[in-house]
Amino acid sequence: MKYITTIDEKEFAVDIVDDHHVVIDDKVFEVDFESVSGQPVYSLLINGQSHEAYVYAAGDEWQVLLLGRQYAVKVENEREKRLRSSSAGGKKVQETGEFQLKAPMPGLVVAVSVSEGQQVEKGQVLVILESMKMQNELKSPHAGKVERIKVNAGETVEQRQLLLSVI
Repeated sequence: MKYITTIDEKEFAVDIVDDHHVVIDDKVFEVDFESVSGQPVYSLLINGQSHEAYVYAAGDEWQVLLLGRQYAVKVENEREKRLRSSSAGGKKVQETGEFQLKAPMPGLVVAVSVSEGQQVEKGQVLVILESMKMQNELKSPHAGKVERIKVNAGETVEQRQLLLSVI
């Protein structure tokens, strides 16, 4: 089945060929993707290279933490994409509304890089979260204003715990 995957406003055509082969923008990849102990932690082998990713659903998109960077990923099949595009009159749908940053995994808040009421830009680091001895920069998916901060540096957080909101 073919999908359109949007990451950081860039679209990728993804075709799942079989259980171990995926075509992304006409390039074939050999993949193996397994959940680790039923957790949102995944072991990912791509053309023989090993990666670890945290993946969880967040509304109508997925949050993916890979190589210390968090991505907001939207996945639509071709039909859904066509329907959404035609209903939007062919115009790009703007990202609006409140974004709630939730912890992608349990960990320790190393730093909160913003304050309530502060204006932030897309891609700006909001929180640094340490998990499994790796520090992960959690960034804003769009420009806005920090509305509420629910954590402080030094606090331990659980997976999916609300950290802050950007409107």
